[in-house]
Amino acid sequence: MPLHPDPTICAALASDLTAAGYTAEALRNAWGSVGDAAIGRGLRGPAVRALAGRGDALATLARLLGLGMPQPVNTVDAALPRTGAAGLVALGLAVIDGDTATPTALIRPQEWSGEADAGAGEWWIASDLDEAALGGALPTDHVLGVGGASLTLAGLQLPTPAQRVLDLGTGCGIQALRARLYADEVIATDISTRALGFASLTAALNGVDGIEVRHGSLFKPVAGKRFDRVVSNPPFVITPRGATADGVSAPAYEYRDGGAVGDDLVRQVVTGVAGVLADGGIAQFLGNWEYRNGRDGLDCVREWVAAASVSMDAWVIEREILSPLDYAQLWVRDGGTPPGSPEYDALIDLWLQDFEERGVTGIGFGYILLRRPGSGTAPLSRFERVSSPAPQEGLGADLARALAVHDVLGARDDVGLAASAFTTAPDVTEARHFVPGAEDPTVIELRQGRGFGRTLTVDPGLAALVGACDGELPVGVLVDAIAELLEVDAAALRADLLPRVRELAFLGFLDPVA
Repeated sequence: MPLHPDPTICAALASDLTAAGYTAEALRNAWGSVGDAAIGRGLRGPAVRALAGRGDALATLARLLGLGMPQPVNTVDAALPRTGAAGLVALGLAVIDGDTATPTALIRPQEWSGEADAGAGEWWIASDLDEAALGGALPTDHVLGVGGASLTLAGLQLPTPAQRVLDLGTGCGIQALRARLYADEVIATDISTRALGFASLTAALNGVDGIEVRHGSLFKPVAGKRFDRVVSNPPFVITPRGATADGVSAPAYEYRDGGAVGDDLVRQVVTGVAGVLADGGIAQFLGNWEYRNGRDGLDCVREWVAAASVSMDAWVIEREILSPLDYAQLWVRDGGTPPGSPEYDALIDLWLQDFEERGVTGIGFGYILLRRPGSGTAPLSRFERVSSPAPQEGLGADLARALAVHDVLGARDDVGLAASAFTTAPDVTEARHFVPGAEDPTVIELRQGRGFGRTLTVDPGLAALVGACDGELPVGVLVDAIAELLEVDAAALRADLLPRVRELAFLGFLDPVA
């Protein structure tokens, strides 16, 4: 059903949702913690039972827009007095058959928190009916709501001012909303006209202006424009292109399948984004990359960056590596094909056959940050694996801080660094491990409470330096004092510790004194 994001009706619907108290917290309270967890796994039974017998506006909207369940027209009219069931039909969000209003889309509240002046708040996000509401596999033109990947990218976005941002492959539009918190103008693109309809409707529903939608693939819709920031949760899922002997082929879901073979879609984004970035502009996106024919996946990403038309700074973080079987199971199930069914088994085999034929032994997932060098930026080339627990909230601010520290310290040689003072970050703790009865520790660890929650094993000299950084004395003076205490050569200790001071400052264990 086509979407018609009429601003007037969207404003009326927003007023009705506000009056009904249609918030994330209210829904969690209404259908309970079990229901909330079940919805996150594509199951709505517990939530339906929790709402049984309730006829208030919140319960009606929870069933209609939160779970995708048909409701009586008169009940919908009462819950949405300004919009009514007819208004939902006019927006393309429902159909009426007799006395029943049947939703054709979902609208769910999504909480967000920002940095600095952005504060915190909540958006209503419109998207297609999910697997539970449809009662089966998703259609290939499905527009996904807010999932784990989209929340990850939203949290990664740098909370720093930008004039113009490109949201490449906007989907339901959550990245565009997030970018608009800090940007004057956002252009959101997608190959799906339905996705652009949802993005426009979501923006209008939340009263957010300054978001322009454009139809097209990759960078074609914005040819000739330059952006301070590019964000993208691209359709990076690696999908087999062939078919089984029985004619079974993998569904080409628009929201996750870019139509390329293997990881080539992510390669195209990496190699092409420089063409739309302004000097100093930053691109952030998620992606998969293959471990193929004995080659390391991160090395492949490194080659993609090197192949860009402009020399680019890069910070690539691999979060996990999946086996071909685990990857196949993840994405076959994601499309709504249930385990144990003949279709499930056939699709798993198709995925595995594709990986075998192309020599794929693993699939990496992670975050890519690229920067077009500009005035005042220092060269950055960092490709790493971070297997610590799930990142803490506000990771975007930590990424922005790391880049700023990198540029500041990159302009200082070792003499300048030694003359700089640092403080130990307030979230850093130290753990020492001793063999029973031993006087000295065998292992000293520095642990980080923010960002990626890293744990670093350090030697006594570095531990002493981090412990002494209170912002009063330059790091060079501290190193000399530690060398005297440890009875080692001061020059040798400086040569050893100063590069690690740079690293600890970049990672957020040490904060430079302004």
